Amino acid sequence: MDLLSDHLLRARATGAVFARTVAEPPWGLRLGGSIQLSVHTVVRGRGYLWLDTPGSTVELIPGSVTLVRGGPNHYIGHEPGAACLEPEEFRARHVRTSPGDNPQATVFLCGAYQFSGDVGSGLLDALPQVMTLSAADDDPLRDVITLLSRELVRNELAQQIVLDRLLDLLLVLAIRSDFRRSTRAPRWYRASSDPRLGAALQAIHDDAAHPWTVPELATISGLSRAAFARVFREALGQAPMQYLTEWRMTIARDHLRADDLTLPQIADAVGYGSPFAFAAAFRRHHGEPPGTWRQRERSAAETRPLTTHHGS
Repeated sequence: MDLLSDHLLRARATGAVFARTVAEPPWGLRLGGSIQLSVHTVVRGRGYLWLDTPGSTVELIPGSVTLVRGGPNHYIGHEPGAACLEPEEFRARHVRTSPGDNPQATVFLCGAYQFSGDVGSGLLDALPQVMTLSAADDDPLRDVITLLSRELVRNELAQQIVLDRLLDLLLVLAIRSDFRRSTRAPRWYRASSDPRLGAALQAIHDDAAHPWTVPELATISGLSRAAFARVFREALGQAPMQYLTEWRMTIARDHLRADDLTLPQIADAVGYGSPFAFAAAFRRHHGEPPGTWRQRERSAAETRPLTTHHGS
């Protein structure tokens, strides 16, 4: 499994179509910053998306996809600065409009994604606040947008499943497209395409529990130990063993947060010979034992407000 696939699967992105709408002017929708990643595409007509900051307006037109990272609220409407309703009120107002009722109506899809754990946060942090992608004629992104457009004007059985899967494809293609052309792409993404480092990074991610050494990783890369250590630090900004430890701790935190494994099982999964060795390493890294960290995260999750999204 390549590194981007590994990160996406570990991030366990869960999506839900929460607005599939035909809206007649005037219209506007406010979307809260608690949504970790929003995906917007217009099927027919046009709209505008903006944040509270001046100069943030982007136009939404068919054939393009806009992603918005969580944090600030954002708004979409028939014109910049339009009066915007909360999602529930917006859906209630526009629920009876159909594509054939008004040729001036805008048909659009909004998707919401939640990501799990530190791997998901790392992916999101690498994306710009607002990202608009326009697919070239030979880009698979265009094919997905076309399929979405066709599906949205139908009313067929299992449509929600089809939309969810297409939204998943849209997300992966959008992230891949941005990382390929962006200077903000994570260091591990850029390094994974370096023939001197790709195989070693792949080995670390395929089996984080293996007792890796610098000489062993250098051999996989076909470099001397010194050359491998130098190239790795230049590309990743840290030594190979530091990267390995950081990755093991990232996996461990996600298991602790998910509460899916016992401490001995986590120790085994991330390459420590015993729960005591794992606890000592975790304490060195985080300043507290893993059990305490898990309990604190659990308490924080219980007090965090739940956000729900419903298809329209």
